Amino acid sequence: MVPPRRTRQQRVAAVELPPGMWKTLWTNLQRGSVLLRLAMCAAAAIFLWAFTKAWDPPFSHRLGEVPHRNVIARVDFEQPDPAATNKARDEARRFAFGEYNQNPEPLVQLRGQLISDIGKVLQAKTLAEVDQTLWKQFQPPLAVGTPDPTPEEQAAQFERFREAFAGEKGMDAFSEGLEEVMAPYEQRGLLKELPVEAQANTEKILVKNTSGFDAEVPVSDVRIKQAAPKLQQLLKEKLPSVEVADRAFAWLEPKLPETLTLDAKATQLTQEKAAAAVAEVTKPFVKGKDLLAEAGKPINEDSLKLLRLEHEADLSDQTASERLHRSAAALGMFLALYTLAGFYLYRRDRRVIDELLRLVALLGLFVVSVAVAKVVSQYAWGADVIPLLLFGMVIAIAYHQEMALLLSLCTTLVVVIAIGHGFTEALALAATVAGAVLVLKQVRTRSRLLLVGFVAAVVGFFTTIGVGILDERSWTSLLTDGFTVALWSIIAGSLMTVMLPTVEKMFGVETDLSLIELGDPAHPLLQELIRRAPGTYNHSITVASLAEAAAESIGARGLLVRVGAYFHDIGKMLKPQYFIENQSKGDNRHDSLVPAMSTLVIIAHVKDGADLARQNRLPDSIIDFIQQHHGTTLVEYFYRQANQKKVQEDPDSGALDESSFRYPGPKPQTREAGVLMLADAVESASRVLKEPTASRIENLVHEISMKRLLDGQFDESGLTLEDIRKIGESLVKSLTAVYHGRVKYPDQETA
Repeated sequence: MVPPRRTRQQRVAAVELPPGMWKTLWTNLQRGSVLLRLAMCAAAAIFLWAFTKAWDPPFSHRLGEVPHRNVIARVDFEQPDPAATNKARDEARRFAFGEYNQNPEPLVQLRGQLISDIGKVLQAKTLAEVDQTLWKQFQPPLAVGTPDPTPEEQAAQFERFREAFAGEKGMDAFSEGLEEVMAPYEQRGLLKELPVEAQANTEKILVKNTSGFDAEVPVSDVRIKQAAPKLQQLLKEKLPSVEVADRAFAWLEPKLPETLTLDAKATQLTQEKAAAAVAEVTKPFVKGKDLLAEAGKPINEDSLKLLRLEHEADLSDQTASERLHRSAAALGMFLALYTLAGFYLYRRDRRVIDELLRLVALLGLFVVSVAVAKVVSQYAWGADVIPLLLFGMVIAIAYHQEMALLLSLCTTLVVVIAIGHGFTEALALAATVAGAVLVLKQVRTRSRLLLVGFVAAVVGFFTTIGVGILDERSWTSLLTDGFTVALWSIIAGSLMTVMLPTVEKMFGVETDLSLIELGDPAHPLLQELIRRAPGTYNHSITVASLAEAAAESIGARGLLVRVGAYFHDIGKMLKPQYFIENQSKGDNRHDSLVPAMSTLVIIAHVKDGADLARQNRLPDSIIDFIQQHHGTTLVEYFYRQANQKKVQEDPDSGALDESSFRYPGPKPQTREAGVLMLADAVESASRVLKEPTASRIENLVHEISMKRLLDGQFDESGLTLEDIRKIGESLVKSLTAVYHGRVKYPDQETA
């Protein structure tokens, strides 16, 4: 059925224009892979935002820094005064109460002994019957200048003492009065002198009694020298007569015991509690008035502590709104840098965006570099240049210098803001990193990275001095900072030398150094190739020489092509006699095979070579050369044989399907792989030239180049027509040199 014919209006309405920028962007944002990559970038930004505390301004001063002008306090703050605080706490310890344990038993026993001795005295009816030693203890001391009493006076005194206890309740009244007088002392205790080790309050003490009595007691109430007069007064008030009171006191005073014992552990605990209760003594600093660091003098430890205290006070004064604004600015900076780097990668190197692992590695390296720079800058000034240099060198090695410059400058900007560097420090950092990246083009020797470190050191040294002169800094400070940056740069180069194998493995790249090691003829695979297929090995060596010169003529990596050429035909060692370079005259094993089978044998060397390379852990870039050096080209010799045979059998049949006689590919994906394809084809074809003159070689190279070009083999390699022309010219020169004419000497016979 014929479809109805559409009108002109319907045909116009059916025309669809390509989607605009915003629609394309919206479509991409709906793809899961794009959302995943955006989420990874957001996670990296949020981590750095949190790690660097982007909501607070960083502390930007350092030890030894020479400020250009006096640094005055921006906010009110207080500085702890340790000396004054310690003095106040020592004072609190001295005023804390010493704690003493009271044992009343000695006073109770003393009271009982006094009553007992009085009872013994009262048993005598006359002074003559009294034990004079005992009675002497009851004699009050005579006043100075008073004569000793006569015997009559002594007898009268004894008689009055006896009369004081006359009556049935005389002794009971004395005992009760004495108990009442001694009760306070039995509670508070007595002490000869305050112990030296107490080092506590000398006015009051804390007495702890076994009965649970705890009280703050004046020292005068427990010190025996001061308590004795009070005891005498109480005795006079409570005992029946003054004479009895005086004689009882005369007996008691020399026998008053020390009943209080210092509790050293409890006293120390009390003193420490008192000291801990003392608030820290601080020295106030007033905003806009007090000087924190003097202009022209290096910042010392004391000034740095003041500046840190001021910074902490400033942070505590930050409002939620101020923190929010700063956080938004930091995240906005991350967004701008991600956008800049993203557009660059999208336009110049899609591998990083398309391959998820590469993006993860790049983001991880970025995050680690910023984090390490933030940490090391807190311990050693200028050491943040080390992670920045390592970041730039890793990107330059893994990708190329242009990308390394852009991403390094982005990372430097983040580090500068996170650490709080000024313009001069930021400029010195950026110049140092750029200097290292610009000279890091090839790593052919182990000393190359050290040389890069020295170049970065020179750039950093002179840049630091140059920007410091513009900033009017002292020469002492400039030279110190310059040498510091230079030292860190050399250390970074040394670290990169050690890290190189890890970087190559992580990013899947091969430096010239690793390629030189890989291309060593002593490599087991190459040795096995020499033993099994010497003709193929010679072919590979020749192709390597041709391809290296051709690659360098277009600015490609000649060393990579050369090493790839060494291994590109290792698969032939499994069936070496099926390839012409390994066959002797008259021995061609393909004579016994049909063309289709011969084609399978020939094509199989690509897969066999890739398998051998993987088993021996050759890099992916070398495996790519093995798989791509024939692309999807046609095995023309056997295809023609098979086609002729088919025509002979059936003249009316069409041509054979070429797909069965083509290599599986893929086509060359890099310029280096395209160069190797041409060099391999040209070298093989040149062997059959009977007289390889320069013109014949040129025609051969042109013919093979055009055949590969028209067959579409270079469509995915990135080679331009100009590149193909330069490659052809290089191959012609190299082959002409290989097949140059020789002078025939006399008597020389043709071999």
